[in-house]
Amino acid sequence: MNDSYKKLNVYIEARKLVVNIYEIIKTFPSDERFALADQMRRAVISVPSNIAEGLSRTSPKEQAHFLDISYGSLMEIDCQLDICYDLAYISAETKQTFNIQISEIARMLRSLKMQRM
Repeated sequence: MNDSYKKLNVYIEARKLVVNIYEIIKTFPSDERFALADQMRRAVISVPSNIAEGLSRTSPKEQAHFLDISYGSLMEIDCQLDICYDLAYISAETKQTFNIQISEIARMLRSLKMQRM
């Protein structure tokens, strides 16, 4: 089994993002736990999952494809956090903290994709 992806900073940071998003979701109003929250869970879990799946592939083209999916899911989370802010579920400070984390993961994903091509 090739699990070398587990040592990559991008994978580690993506898993931290999962935990952080799950913590924020716990603070949502109870009537929001099944709509936006569910979508956020699916999107954020997709980020490290697609890194793992992609880097288990032998073809650089396939690896790049899964890294693209991971990046797309990351952008979904960014959008959903904007919506959370608009709905006053999170503060501007929390949104900014997530923006920094998302930007760093995005940078690492782009860099990793370039290495694989």
